[in-house]
Amino acid sequence: MRIRGAKKSGEPVARKEEKTAAGCKANTRLLRRVAEIYDWLDSQIAEHRDLAGCCDSCGRCCDFAAFDHRLFVTVSELMYLAANVSPKGIKPMPAGRCPYNIAGKCTVYKYRFAGCRIFCCKGDKDFQGELSESAVKKFKSLCTEFQIPYCYTDLATALNSLDGGR
Repeated sequence: MRIRGAKKSGEPVARKEEKTAAGCKANTRLLRRVAEIYDWLDSQIAEHRDLAGCCDSCGRCCDFAAFDHRLFVTVSELMYLAANVSPKGIKPMPAGRCPYNIAGKCTVYKYRFAGCRIFCCKGDKDFQGELSESAVKKFKSLCTEFQIPYCYTDLATALNSLDGGR
């Protein structure tokens, strides 16, 4: 099974920036590109539903400590989340559970990270691994294009560092 990639863009980098909810500057073109990567992921998952698995939205995987896994995110994904949530939307993660899972439901589902889109406890691990590697390549390329240092950080560390300035 092969994951299909998206075409590379040859457009010049736009310089327009906007203030995000977290107080960082974010290039609007960068945010659109993150959304395109998420759309690509969603289309791959829909196309390969038999391998991706069917999530029953139980929320168990959001309890990283209990589920015995960690979620890693990129800087561009954090910028995308920050640009799309309320000013107080970036929450710290003091425990092993995602702070965006409230009463078993994701409160940022539309803006959720690549790892959240890919992982399904009922999915094929090889498919998830291959899709994750493809997504990582896309995010690395995005960071190179926008001259952002590539950093893949666990969610707790990332959210706690962003929230530290409040």
